[in-house]
Amino acid sequence: MKTKLSLLTLLLSFILIATSCVTVQVKDNTVTQTSLEIKKPKNIILLIGDGMGLSQVSTAIYYKDGKPNFERFHTIGLSKTSSSNELVTDSAAGATVFSTGEKTYNGAIAVSKDTIPLPTIVEHLSKRGLATGIVATSSIQHATPASFYAHVKSRRMYEEITEFAPNSGVNFFAGGGLKFFNQRKDGKDLLEEMKTKGYEVITDKLPTTPSEKNELILLAENGMPKMSEGRGDFLPNATKLALEKLSKNEKGFFLMVEGSQIDWGGHDNDADYLIQELLDFDKTLGVALDFAKQNGETLVIVTADHETGGYTLASDGSDYNKIKPSFSTTGHSGTMVPVFAEGPGAILFNGIYESNEIYHKIMELLKR
Repeated sequence: MKTKLSLLTLLLSFILIATSCVTVQVKDNTVTQTSLEIKKPKNIILLIGDGMGLSQVSTAIYYKDGKPNFERFHTIGLSKTSSSNELVTDSAAGATVFSTGEKTYNGAIAVSKDTIPLPTIVEHLSKRGLATGIVATSSIQHATPASFYAHVKSRRMYEEITEFAPNSGVNFFAGGGLKFFNQRKDGKDLLEEMKTKGYEVITDKLPTTPSEKNELILLAENGMPKMSEGRGDFLPNATKLALEKLSKNEKGFFLMVEGSQIDWGGHDNDADYLIQELLDFDKTLGVALDFAKQNGETLVIVTADHETGGYTLASDGSDYNKIKPSFSTTGHSGTMVPVFAEGPGAILFNGIYESNEIYHKIMELLKR
């Protein structure tokens, strides 16, 4: 009996250390669970690797010098990505589930299946006084970033999407998309409107320190350059700048960061393009995880809207010591995508679930 109690006590101690959220009592060799509490984060960083499936993540293992930042996560789940009307989702519907919690049709930007605007997580949190930010290597009007602040029936309505920016409540924008502000068919100059709304507009280079004002940083006419074209450390540095700015808010913050061009490499069936973008995204994960580790109140979530390219890390013929990346499609696939989580509340992201559950888990953790 004494041996059994010792083993039981040891097991319970391990569980308590591993979860830091379960309180138990042992009496007469009986385990009684008295409470279940999950520590809630003050801040959430959501990093989206557009088009990033498990093979894309595995790329970091084979092509990065050193240990990938993906391996720093201790909680991993799987997300089912189908849209409301098709088995294979696109980025618009795939991001709308993260921003609104509702499955919708391919092409929809934060609107329902009936094209009714859906409140976004940015809108909810801004009203509560939390700081919000959006960073992408695409234009900020592209499907994923747009789904967090705009409401239109089609992802291709870039000028209409841009009109939501001045009143979006987003405190920090960084990416491309300048031409949709100042080279518009309707002749409007939305850069001036952004300034009128209190934004500092920056179009030359990424600042080294954050502004006291809200920031609109647009460093390309449309999407940002590829890594192979000299983009450099824009994504990790913009993420670092955003965190420095948003973390000053005492109520907390929500930051969405997208590695947009992992998807574009997949569409092009260009393995070199994909690999460089994936490694840039992994470097950005390091920035987020380092911040969260030091801060102690930040949950980092990494996932994808879908997989692109049917990307495979096959062997080079019969040479099992050589990897030869290959593709099965120039479009998207229906494979599940990984969900990584680290920090307070990470335990909620274990398991297999529909992609829109990620929104609901985030909102539950940020409930006050």
